[in-house]
Amino acid sequence: MNLADLKPAPGSIKNRKRIGRGPGTGKGKTSGKGHKGQKSRSGYKRKAWHEGGQMPLQRRLPKRGFTNIFRVDYQEVNISRLASLDSSEITPELLHQRGLVRKKNKHIKVLGGGEIEKAINVKAHAFSRSAIEKIEKAGGKIEIIGRSASDRKSRKVKAAPSVGVAEKDNSAGDNFADNEKSGDKKKTGEDK
Repeated sequence: MNLADLKPAPGSIKNRKRIGRGPGTGKGKTSGKGHKGQKSRSGYKRKAWHEGGQMPLQRRLPKRGFTNIFRVDYQEVNISRLASLDSSEITPELLHQRGLVRKKNKHIKVLGGGEIEKAINVKAHAFSRSAIEKIEKAGGKIEIIGRSASDRKSRKVKAAPSVGVAEKDNSAGDNFADNEKSGDKKKTGEDK
C-alpha cells in the first residue's frame, strides 16, 4: 500500500450544495427557503426555546417550592468509616487525605451508621445525634468546627412580657377613664 492509494471513506466527502442557480438544479429561485415569512429572510436565526408566541414550556409548568440561599451542603461520613482509620485524632484534612471525602473545603457531617469501639476525637462541622452518642459512649470526644460550646446549647425561647407591664398599661387606661369622668362632672357643675 502506498500513500497515493489512501482515500477517504466512501460517502464522507460530498460536494457543497449550490443554491440559486436556476430551476434545473431543483434549488433555484427561493433556494430551498420557500415563499416569504420570517424563515425565508436573511439573518433569520431560530432560538431553541422560542415557540412562535405559544406559551413557552418554562412558563406553562407549575412552580413549587423555593431555593434556600442559606442551605449548607455537607459531605457525609459514617462512624463505621472513621473506625477503620488508625488515627485517634480525626480532622477534615485527614479525611480528605484518606479519601473519605472528596472536597477539601466543603463542610463535613458525621453520621451514626455502623458501630465504633475505640475512643477517638473527631473534628467536623456537624454531627448527628446518634453519632454523638456512639462516639461519647466509646470514650471519644467531638468538636464542632466553627462553633463554640455555648452555641451548641439549645437556645432558650424568649419569655412572654412580664405581668407588670400589662398592669401598667391597664392602669394608664383606668387613669384616662377617671379623667374623663372628672371632666364630665366639671361640665355638669358649670351648667348649674
